[in-house]
Amino acid sequence: MIQQNFIRLFEDAFRNNWEFPAYSNYGEEMTITYADVAKRIAKLHILFEQVQLKPNDKVALIGRNNANWAIAYLAAVTYGSIIVPILQDFNPNDVHHIINHSESTLLFTGDNIWENLEEENLTTVKAVFSLTGFNCITLLNIAPKPLEAENQVYEQPVLKYLQPDYINSLFHAKYPHGFFRDHVRYLDKPNTEIVSINYTSGTTGFSKGVLTSGNALAGNITFGLRTGLVAPHYRIISFLPLAHAYGCAFEFLTSTCAGCHIHFIGKVPSPKILLNAFAEIKPNVVFLVPLIVEKIYKKQIQPLLARPSMRWVLSIPFLDQPVLTQIRKKLIDAFGGEFSQIVVGGAPLNAEVEDFFAKIKFPYTVGYGMTECAPLISYAHHKDFIPKSTGKLLDIMEAKLLNPDSETGVGEICVRGENVMSGYYKNPEATFNIIDNDGWLHTGDLGYIDAKQNIFIRGRNKTMILSANGQNIYPEEIEARLNNMPYVMESLVVENNGKLIALICPDYEAVDSEHLDQIQLEEVMEENRKMLNSVIASYESISKIQLYPHEFEKTPKKSIKRYLYAANK
Repeated sequence: MIQQNFIRLFEDAFRNNWEFPAYSNYGEEMTITYADVAKRIAKLHILFEQVQLKPNDKVALIGRNNANWAIAYLAAVTYGSIIVPILQDFNPNDVHHIINHSESTLLFTGDNIWENLEEENLTTVKAVFSLTGFNCITLLNIAPKPLEAENQVYEQPVLKYLQPDYINSLFHAKYPHGFFRDHVRYLDKPNTEIVSINYTSGTTGFSKGVLTSGNALAGNITFGLRTGLVAPHYRIISFLPLAHAYGCAFEFLTSTCAGCHIHFIGKVPSPKILLNAFAEIKPNVVFLVPLIVEKIYKKQIQPLLARPSMRWVLSIPFLDQPVLTQIRKKLIDAFGGEFSQIVVGGAPLNAEVEDFFAKIKFPYTVGYGMTECAPLISYAHHKDFIPKSTGKLLDIMEAKLLNPDSETGVGEICVRGENVMSGYYKNPEATFNIIDNDGWLHTGDLGYIDAKQNIFIRGRNKTMILSANGQNIYPEEIEARLNNMPYVMESLVVENNGKLIALICPDYEAVDSEHLDQIQLEEVMEENRKMLNSVIASYESISKIQLYPHEFEKTPKKSIKRYLYAANK
């Protein structure tokens, strides 16, 4: 059991960083201190009392990254409730299902999301609150407890008793002399109890509610603090979805507990928006998913490397080093120039990108985790990171390989320890299928572990293809090569009647700029196929390429939903 209590970590953060900036909404003139956050949490606790919220009641939360999202989350867990963060990319039917399945009592939502939800489909919710200003949008079968004032009790529950002005009056009545550090004292909730239910949105198409204990989150947070992943007063940019385990754990929870200044980006994080934010905020550490890194590399670095003069210089020993040093500086400046390292997670990093990063000694590292581990399983600081690995197994976790191959040593990675979930909500069968009787969580990822506990991922158990002659084919490795070829934006490798087919979404922006017609594009793709087959094993050869007219549908962490796609016969 983790020694530090999950809720106490936030008590300490607010008290120790009282006057320091905590949260800003990027693009807005809004920055609040840790004192401000603590006060707003106290007001929400009064609101919860008004709606008679009980400990372990569920509070659903959906909206874009912003300070109020973070405050609503912290208010719920420090009150003793269970937070249910919902990815804003889910469609309304999925949102209705998650809210009802989790039996959420309250809903905090972005106004734009509420417009697409149906009140009659929310069977368990008693009240809905806007993330714009915490005003109550609607009551659903609730009787708020009115305030006794001047010997008069309001008999008819009305919406105004839950609005910000009224809650402010109760707050000032409760703290007539002001709200100070010593007032920050939350309930006692053991780490063994559930604090969050995270509904996954995986590539296999099934959404399950992951029961996350205070211990699992405290394990991630305290690891981040003691290893210096984040440090007091770091500038952090939060653009990964806060409802996703990776962004929530490190851009938000760990950074808050460390006393960082978090800048929330609520817009879709395009490379252009992010590069502007990096230049302006100059973050001290950057958390990314591979897709963002790869887009920046493909748009900014790859064209530079493709110039004939550049290829010539880079082919000559001693002449290449000054050029590589300049490229490294350009890339570091692109991320703000003041970061300790880039931490990549959520999916494997493209092999070509990683090779180039290692060549120029770029300060990056790749971690490994899953929602079921809240999320971290392995990580190493960039100075200790082994390229092509996903870092070193956490010291609070164990790992083993299930049925490793006698030749390659590759097997299914199984883990257990402090960060492992308590199960899937109301789904004992799915829990039994992933956690065995000895507490080992079967990740579904295939890989191997070296003598120093570094983890190397080869692919997913469910996506691995067995060739006719018994060879294991990892489509992700083939796709990584394809994605670096001309006019390829993204790809999927699937099996059809014993043959491998590559589904490709072309980079139509590049196609248009070069004025290629359909026939020319198909000719380029055929050349790509031949080039690919010349550098991979014969049993991995691609027999055909199929073009797709638009991007593949993805999960919020930007992994392709593979189950939706198959080759045309």
